[in-house]
Amino acid sequence: MPFTSYPAKHFVLLKGLKTLFSLLNSGFCSSHSQHSFNKCEPDPFVKIGHLKMQMQTGLNAIEDQYEQCEAKYPNKTAIACMINAEISAVLAVMRRNVRWGVHYMLDDDQSEHFLVQSLKTLRRQIFSWQNQWHTVNPALYLQPFLDVIRSDETSAPITGVALSSVYKILTLDVIDQHTVNVGDSMHLVVDSVTSCRFEVTDPGSEEVVLMKILQVLLACVKGKASVMLSNQHICTIVNTCFRIVHQAGTKGELLQRIARYTMHELVRSIFSHLQNIDNTKCGFINGSATLKQVNNGLNNEHALASRELENERLNSAHDAQPLSTVTGSGIATVVTANVVDENTAMNYNKTEPHELQLMTDGVPCMVEIFHFLCSLLNVTEHMGVNPRPNTMTFDEDVPLFALTLINSAIELGGPSFRHHPGLLSLIQDELFYNLMQFGLSISPLVLSMVCSIVLNLYQHLRQELKLQLEAFFSCVILRLAQSKYGASYQQQEVVMEALVDFCRQKTFMVEMYTNFDCDISYSDVFEDIANLLSKSAFPVNNPLSSIHILALDGLIVVMQGIAERLGSGSLSSEQSPVNFEEYTPFWMEKCDSFADPNDWVPFFRQRKYIKRKLMIGADHFNRDSKKGLEFLQGAHLLPNKPDPQSVACFLRYTAGLDKNLIGDFLGNHEEFYVQVLHEFAKTFDFHDMTLDTALRVLLETFRLPGESQKIHRVLEAFSERYYEQSPDILANKDAALVLSYSIILLNTDHHNVQVKKKMTEEDFIRNNRHINDGNDLPREFLSEIYHSICKNEIRTTLEPGFGFPEMTPSRWISLMHRANKTAPYIVSDSRAYLDYDMFVLLSGPTIAAISVVFDNAENKEVYQRCMDGFLVAAKISAYYHLENVLDDLVVCLCKFVTVLDPLSVDDSVLAFGDDTKVRIATETVFTIANRYGDYIRTGWRNILDCILIFYKLGLLPTHLASDAADESQVTTEIGHGKSTSNSLLSSNLQYIAPKRSSGLISRFSQLLSLGSEEIRSIPTKEQLVAHQQATQAIQKCHIDSIFTESKFLQAESLLNLERALINAGSQHLKGNRMSEDEESSVLCLELLVAITLNNRDRVVLLWKGVYDHISNIIQSTLMPCALVEKAIFGLLRICHRLLPYKENITDELLRSLQLVLKLDALVADSYYEQITQEVGFLVKANASHIRSQSGWWTITALLSITSRHLESSEAGFDALLFIMSDGAHLLPANYILCVDAARQFAESRVGQVDRSIIALDLMVSSVNSLERWSSNAKKAAKEEEVEKMLQDIEEMWFRLVQGLGKVCLDQREEVRNHALLSLQKCLKGAVGAHIPGDLWLTCFDKVIFIVLEDLIEIAESHSQKVYPNVEGTLVIALKLMSEVFLQLLQELSQLAAFCELWEGMLSCMEKCAKMKFKGRRSEKLQVLVPELLKNTLLVMKSGGILVQINNGSGENSLWELTWLHMKNIAPSLHSEVFPEQDPEQLQHKQVKAVESLGPDANISDPSNEKEGQDGVEIS
Repeated sequence: MPFTSYPAKHFVLLKGLKTLFSLLNSGFCSSHSQHSFNKCEPDPFVKIGHLKMQMQTGLNAIEDQYEQCEAKYPNKTAIACMINAEISAVLAVMRRNVRWGVHYMLDDDQSEHFLVQSLKTLRRQIFSWQNQWHTVNPALYLQPFLDVIRSDETSAPITGVALSSVYKILTLDVIDQHTVNVGDSMHLVVDSVTSCRFEVTDPGSEEVVLMKILQVLLACVKGKASVMLSNQHICTIVNTCFRIVHQAGTKGELLQRIARYTMHELVRSIFSHLQNIDNTKCGFINGSATLKQVNNGLNNEHALASRELENERLNSAHDAQPLSTVTGSGIATVVTANVVDENTAMNYNKTEPHELQLMTDGVPCMVEIFHFLCSLLNVTEHMGVNPRPNTMTFDEDVPLFALTLINSAIELGGPSFRHHPGLLSLIQDELFYNLMQFGLSISPLVLSMVCSIVLNLYQHLRQELKLQLEAFFSCVILRLAQSKYGASYQQQEVVMEALVDFCRQKTFMVEMYTNFDCDISYSDVFEDIANLLSKSAFPVNNPLSSIHILALDGLIVVMQGIAERLGSGSLSSEQSPVNFEEYTPFWMEKCDSFADPNDWVPFFRQRKYIKRKLMIGADHFNRDSKKGLEFLQGAHLLPNKPDPQSVACFLRYTAGLDKNLIGDFLGNHEEFYVQVLHEFAKTFDFHDMTLDTALRVLLETFRLPGESQKIHRVLEAFSERYYEQSPDILANKDAALVLSYSIILLNTDHHNVQVKKKMTEEDFIRNNRHINDGNDLPREFLSEIYHSICKNEIRTTLEPGFGFPEMTPSRWISLMHRANKTAPYIVSDSRAYLDYDMFVLLSGPTIAAISVVFDNAENKEVYQRCMDGFLVAAKISAYYHLENVLDDLVVCLCKFVTVLDPLSVDDSVLAFGDDTKVRIATETVFTIANRYGDYIRTGWRNILDCILIFYKLGLLPTHLASDAADESQVTTEIGHGKSTSNSLLSSNLQYIAPKRSSGLISRFSQLLSLGSEEIRSIPTKEQLVAHQQATQAIQKCHIDSIFTESKFLQAESLLNLERALINAGSQHLKGNRMSEDEESSVLCLELLVAITLNNRDRVVLLWKGVYDHISNIIQSTLMPCALVEKAIFGLLRICHRLLPYKENITDELLRSLQLVLKLDALVADSYYEQITQEVGFLVKANASHIRSQSGWWTITALLSITSRHLESSEAGFDALLFIMSDGAHLLPANYILCVDAARQFAESRVGQVDRSIIALDLMVSSVNSLERWSSNAKKAAKEEEVEKMLQDIEEMWFRLVQGLGKVCLDQREEVRNHALLSLQKCLKGAVGAHIPGDLWLTCFDKVIFIVLEDLIEIAESHSQKVYPNVEGTLVIALKLMSEVFLQLLQELSQLAAFCELWEGMLSCMEKCAKMKFKGRRSEKLQVLVPELLKNTLLVMKSGGILVQINNGSGENSLWELTWLHMKNIAPSLHSEVFPEQDPEQLQHKQVKAVESLGPDANISDPSNEKEGQDGVEIS
C-alpha cells in the first residue's frame, strides 16, 4: 500500500531552496489549470478575512479559557478521565482493524502490539498519579499517542484519532510554560507530528489526517507552551505546513483552504511575538551566547548572502529556463534554521532543552521564515509590462500566497522590524526588489497585494526605505498608471486605488515633497504624482470611469490634508524668496539638523530652488552645452570660471540631462573636459562592487560614446577610480582598464544581433590572460563576470519613449549602495512647513481636473465631491493669500452658472431648478464669495455675471441692495418686485425687479387674480417644484451678504468688487442712449451705492470710482430714465449718510453734488422736486457738518436753482429758511452764499409775494450774525486775526447791502418797497458799527446811487403796469439816502472824497426833481426833494460842513457846487438856509465854479430852460 511519509527535518542553507523551486515549477505550479485556480481563487484571498475572523473567534475563546485557568489548573481527576476517554477512542478505532483486534498466540504466549500495550499501560497508570498535574512530565501521557502518530503501521483513521487526542490535550491548558519538562515534551510533539506516517486507505482519510496535522501544529504555536519551542522546531512546523500546502494542490478544496489558512495563522502567530522581543538583552539560558552575537552572525551571513544574491540576480534575471533540480525522494527542504552547516544544525540538538526559545530569542527563526517567504517570490519568473513579448506562462498562485504571508508578517511585526537588522535588510533588499518586479505583474491580484505590502512598509518602516519607496513609485506606480506604457485598464485601476490609499495617509504627500522633490538627488515624486492624478482625472473623449473618480479623490484628499494643517504653526505662510548672490557648491550644502524644522525647512526650500534652476540649466544644456553652463553661472550655481568639480557635479546630480550629450562631453579630449571626467568618476562609490557591477552603475548615468578614443578616456578614468576603491583582486589600474575593455567587447559581442559567432566563456578567459600585472585573474572571477554580462546586457540608454525607467538589476544594486549614504527620511509632524510650496504646484492642475470631472459628472455624489474639492482649494488659497488661484477657481465655477444666460426667462428658471449641477455650483461659488471674499480679485466680475443672471430671472431677494442701516427694514421675499413709488424720500433704496409679464410667477399670479381678464397656461407641478428648488438654492447662497458684509472685505478685494460693479454697469451704456439691458446697469449702480454706504469708514478708497461712474451716467444721459434717477439719488443718499461721519471728505462729497447742476435740462426738470427734497433732508441732517465755503456753495447752488422751479421751490426755500432762521447755521463760510440764495428767492416770481418778503427778512436778520461775529472777533487773541475777521465781516455786510439793492428793483411793488426798507434797516443798523468810511462811500456809489439811478431809469422806460408805483419807491429811496447820509455826515465829511459823494447826492436829487410821470412832474418829488435838501443843508450848515470861505484861492468847491446844483433844483433854498448871503456875490462865485469844472460839467441854467422841456414825459 502507498504511504504518505513526513520524514524528520534536515537543515541546510537557504540556497538549497532551488530544489523546491524546481519542484514547485514542475509540479505545484503546473498542476493547476487556469480554470481550476479560478475556482479556488476566492478561498485564500477573497474569503480569507472571513476565515480569519472565525478562527480568531475560536482563538479568543481559548485565550479566555487560558486566563481563567491561570490561577488554578484543571482538576486532575477530570484530566485523567479525559485522557482515559481519548485512550479508549484510539483503541476503539484500532480494534476495527484486524491487525489490532486479534491476539496472536506463540508458544502459548499471548502478546499485544507495543502501541496497544503503551496505551493500556497509560490507562492503568493515569488514575494512580498523586502529584499535581503540572508536575507530571507531559511525555508520559503524550508518548503513547505520539507513537501511534509516528507509526507507519497505523491507518489514516487511527492516526487521525490520535492527532485529535493530542490536539485536545494541547488545548485544555494541561500544558503551559510552568509544566515539568515542557520544552522536551513540546519538541517531542513537534518531532512526532512532523514525522507522521500512516497507511493511506482512501483520499478522504488522508486529507483528514493532513488537516489534523495542521491543527495540532497550529495549536503548538498558539498554546501557552509555545514559548518553549526552539527556533529549530518553529522552522520545522512552518516547513511541514508549507509542504502540506504544496501537496494540497492535488487534493480537495477544503484541504487547500485549511492548509493555506493554517500557514497564514502560523506566520501571524510567529511574527506577533516580534514586538515583545528585546533586541539587546536576549540570550541563551545557560549564558553561553547572546542574541547579539547570533544577530551579528546573521548580519555577516546576510551580507554574504546579499553579495551572492546580487550576482545570482544578475545571472538569473532574464533566464527563461525553469530550475529543475529535484531531490531523490521528491521532497525538498523548505525552511532552514539559522545555521551555516550541518554541524551547526547538530549543535541545535545538543543545546540545553530550553535554549533558543521563541519568546526570548525567536529572531533567527523569523529571519529564516521571512527569507523563505521572500524566496518564494523567485519561484516563478514574473512577466512585467514590457514591450517585448514574453512567451512564459504566468501563474499567480505561489507569489500571491507568498505576498499574503509577507503582508501578514509585516502587519504583525510592524515597526519592530527596524530593531532587527537581519529582518530589516531582507525587507530593504530582497523583498523590495521582488516587489518591484511583481509590481509590474499583469495580475491585478498580485499587483494589489504588492501595493498593500508597500503601504504597510510605508506606515512602519519608511524611514529605513527612502530610496526603495522612490524607486517603487517611479518604476511601478507611475509606469503602470499610464496606458502609454502598455498597462491594462485593470492594472491602472489597481495602481490608482493604491495611489489614492497612499494619498489618504495624512503625511504621505508632505513627505514625498520634502524628501524627494526638495532633494536634487531624487526625482520629483510629489509633482509626478500630482500630475498623474490631475491627468488621470481628465476624461479625454470618454465618459467618466472609476479611474477618473479615483484620481479626483486622490487630489481632493491631498488638498484636504493641506487644509487640515492650516494654522498648525508653520514657520512662514509663504515661501520666502531664495536668491544666490554668490557661488556656493550646491552639492556640498548640508543641513545643520534634520530634527529641527528651523534648520531643515529653509534648507529644503533652498534645495528646491536649486533643483528648479538645475532643471532649467539642463534644458539649456540639452540644446547647447555652453549656454547651459552660462545659465548656471548666471544663477550662481557654477563659478564665473567653471571648475571641473562643479561641472562634474552638475552632470552627475542633475536629472533630465541628455545622456548622449553627457557621454560626448566627458569623452572630449580637451584638458578641461578630461579633468571633468576624472572629477565625475570621483563622485561614485565602488566599494564592495564587482567590476562589471561598478561599470553598470557608471554607465547608468550616461551613454558611452561611440568613438574609441572617447571610450578609452572614459574607461581609463573609471578604472583609476575603481582600483582606488577596490584593490583586492586587481593588481593595478591597468588591469582594471583592460578588463573593462574586455567587458565592453563581450557585451557588444553577445548582445549585438549582427554578430553571429558569439564569444564563449573560454574565449573570454583566454582573452584576459596575464592582464593582472602579468598574472592571471581567478577563473571563477572571470567566469562570474562572463555569465553576468551574458545574462544581462549593459544598457546605456533608456528604452525609447519611457519616461519612467524599469528597475534593472544593476540599477537596483546601485540603489542599495546609495541607500547607505542618503540623507535621513524626514517624517512629517502634521505641521504646514512646506504646504505653501506644495499648494502652489498642486492648485492649478487640481482645479482644472475638478472642473472637468464636475463638467462630465452625472452623479450627485460626484458633484458634491467636486464641490468639496473646490471649497478646500478656496480655503487654502485664502489662507495663503493666493488671489490668482482663488480667481481661477471662481471662474471655473461660474461657467457652470452662466450657461443659463442664453435661455429665455422661463426656460432658465426651470433649467436652474431642475439642474442639480448648476444649483450646487451656484451654492459653492457664493459660499466661497462669502467665506473668502477677502482674497477674490478679478473673480468678482464672474460672480457679478451670475448675480445679473439671477436678477434677470427674478430670483434675487428684494433687499439685495440694502446697506447696514436698512437691515431692520429688509424682507426675505423672493421673486419679482414692483416699485410702489418713484420717490426716494426714504433712506431705503429698494431693489426693483424686472417688470416682465411673461415670467412663470407672473403667469401664476395672474391665474390667481380674480380681476384677470385673460388666464394664461397653468404652471405644472414640475414647474412649481423647479421654481421652489431654484428659490431655495438662491436662499442658501446668501447673495445679499456679499454686499451687506462688504465692510469686512480687505481693501484690495473691495476695490475689485467696485471695479466689477462699475464695469458691469458701464458696458450697457452705448453712446447717449441706454441698451435693452438697462436694468442690469441699475442693479449694478444700486449695489455700488450699497457697498459704498456699508464701507463709510473706507469711503475714500471707493469714492473716486463711484464718483466717476455716476458722473459718466449723469453726463451721458439726455433723457430721463431709471439709471440716471438711481445715479442722482444714489449720490444724494451717499452724501446724506456719510457727511456726519467723514469730515475729511465732506467737501468732496458735497462737490460731487455739482453733477446735479450738469444735468441736461430735460432730465433736471423731471427730478427737481425729488432732488430738492433730498437736498433739504441732507441740509437739515448735516448742516452742522458742512464747514467749507465750497460745500456750502454746492448746497446753495442747488437751492438757488429751485427758486425758479415751481414744484421744487417750496422745498428749496424751506431748506434755506432752516439755514438762515435765527442765524442758527449761518457761518462766515456760507453767509454770502445764503444771502445770495435768499436774494434769488426774493426776486423769484415763482412763489408768492409773502415768500419774497420772508426772504428779505432773512437777509435783514442775518445782520445779527454779523454783529455777533464782529463781537466775537474783537475778543480774539491775535490782532491780525481780528483785523482779518473784521474785513471779512465788512465784505459780507456789503454783499448783503448789494443783494438788497438788487431786490429794490423788483417789479412787484411790495417786494421792491420791502427791499428798500430792509436796505434802510441794514444801513441804519450799521451806522453805529465800525464800518470804515471808504466802505460807506462804496455803499453809496455801488448801491444807493445805483438803486436811485436804476429806479429813475425804470420809471422813465417802463409803464406803470410793468412797474407799478415807482414814484412811491423813489420817495422811499430818496428818504433812505437822505437819512443815511445825515446819520453819517460827520464821519463822511472827514473823507477826501466827501465832495464827490455830496455831488452824487445832489445829482440824484436833481434827476428826481426833474422827472415827469405821464408828462407831469411828480408832486411828491417836487415837495420831497427840496425838503430833503433843505434839511440836509441845514444840518451841514450847523455842522460847519457847508460854509462859505473867502480865502481868494477858489478852493471852496463844496460851497460852489452845492449852489450850482441848487439853482437847478430849488434856487430859493439859498436864501432860506443862508439868508445873510448876497445873491450877486453868490452868482459870481457860481460862474467861477462852473469855469473851474470845465466844459463837461453837467449843470444847466434854469433861466434858459423852457417850460415843457425840463424832463421826459412819462406815458
